[in-house]
Amino acid sequence: MKFILGRKLNMTQIFDKDGLVQPATIVEASPIVVTQVKTKETDGYAAVQVATGSKNPNRVNKAMKGHMKDLGVYSDLREFRDFSTDAAPAQKVGDKIDLTQFKEGDVVEVSAISKGKGFQGVVKRHGFGGGPRTHGQKHSEREPGSIGGGLRNKVPKKMRMAGRMGSDRITVKNLKVVHVDSASNTLYISGAIPGRKGTLVEITG
Repeated sequence: MKFILGRKLNMTQIFDKDGLVQPATIVEASPIVVTQVKTKETDGYAAVQVATGSKNPNRVNKAMKGHMKDLGVYSDLREFRDFSTDAAPAQKVGDKIDLTQFKEGDVVEVSAISKGKGFQGVVKRHGFGGGPRTHGQKHSEREPGSIGGGLRNKVPKKMRMAGRMGSDRITVKNLKVVHVDSASNTLYISGAIPGRKGTLVEITG
């Protein structure tokens, strides 16, 4: 299984060999460090824990310092697990993984935290149509409408209402790597991926 961590930068366009333009997202994927290798015998499952990013050493607690030992100080830890096998991972603690494992045409899966949009109404959050613009309508153009009715005496569970929107973990599958720039440690991935500029993204292939 191929995997790496990166930071979302911006979107651009890439022209393929046929001269067709493809929208692409640029991801800065610097080398990551293996901080722990989990096996079925010791942890109950096989996985690889990796770290990336920098952090002020004064803001790292003792538990994390003991876990990292001499590997350095990192801001982000993530774990990658291959569900197709329980075999021990080939990586070792201290190994560095870079983006050279990916090549153009690879199909990847990208996971990240989506943009937070705060408290939103039902029109934006759920795509409601709102009320009519005429026929006596005054202040209910974007209201949700009735939430009860009949013999109900309570609001049913999972009723779609206004609330916090965004900041969810989103996974987008079947994206293609359209270009790999090893000199600048950047991957160009087809289409859009979740998150704002600077969001940490997990790429698996």
